[in-house]
Amino acid sequence: MWFEVVTLVTLTLLLIVDLLIVTRRPHEPSMRESTAWVSFYIALPIVFGILLLIISGGQASGEFFAGWVTEKSLSVDNLFVFVIIMNQFRVPRRYQQSVLMFGILLAIVMRGVFIVLGALAINQFAWVFYLFGVFLIYTAAKLAQQQASGPHVDEKFDSPLLQRIGRRFPVSADYDGIKFRTVVDGRKMLTPMLIVFVAIGSADLLFAVDSIPAIFGITQEMFLVFTANVFALMGLRQLYFLLGGLLERLVYLSAGLAVILAFIGVKLVLHALHENNLPFVNGGEPIHVPQISILVSLGFIGATLAVTTVASLLKTRRDKVRLR
Repeated sequence: MWFEVVTLVTLTLLLIVDLLIVTRRPHEPSMRESTAWVSFYIALPIVFGILLLIISGGQASGEFFAGWVTEKSLSVDNLFVFVIIMNQFRVPRRYQQSVLMFGILLAIVMRGVFIVLGALAINQFAWVFYLFGVFLIYTAAKLAQQQASGPHVDEKFDSPLLQRIGRRFPVSADYDGIKFRTVVDGRKMLTPMLIVFVAIGSADLLFAVDSIPAIFGITQEMFLVFTANVFALMGLRQLYFLLGGLLERLVYLSAGLAVILAFIGVKLVLHALHENNLPFVNGGEPIHVPQISILVSLGFIGATLAVTTVASLLKTRRDKVRLR
């Protein structure tokens, strides 16, 4: 319990410090600054995982690392959507830190809510594992289809809510810092920043729906689920500026995530069969099926991401050579 309390207090303080840095000095971070922060936010969960290994043993540590790597991969995919939104609405570079910070904090809140709801559902109804498993396999199929139709960084982010705001309220053509409202020629208007925040919030909601079943497929321990998500989202703002154009070179990321989500979906279905209590499945009795260990899961996820990254970089390099 003391370890959990210290961890949550430390994470809260880090988020507050990060928020103060952004609100007090909005700017585009340099490559050196971004590298230092990203290195720090990668080292932090590694240290945390080692402490877990010492305090709670290999099972908890392995589940955390597998969950963190999976959620970090999904958070990088989330960055693609942030790129689309900020490019579409032409958000000035000096304000992009504020937008990203808002998106990260909102994502943490939304995922926290979904984690609690997911844990309550799992504790009350074992059949939820079937639902989560099928949903992840469906999501994997959608990602694979998206990969086949081309990189999604070229798509436009839109929603009925954004269209409704644009029709009902006057929106200024220019930004006024990070304000939501401004005055143009004596007339009160909304700024594009509000539309950007609504778009970011909508994206966060969609990603929360995808990511929580994925992490529950690795561990059902709420503390590990929450910390894996928070560690995955922390440093995302600096990673955005560090990677820059590299994001567009990860052309096979959707394919890699599709494979990972399908794998976790199958793992969840197998777990559901093992814990089965549905009366119309095997008479309500558990089915003895193979269980996928956490070491196998961690190895599969790591190998998939490594192959995806290398294949993406090789393809973009070949394409660049051909264009010459």
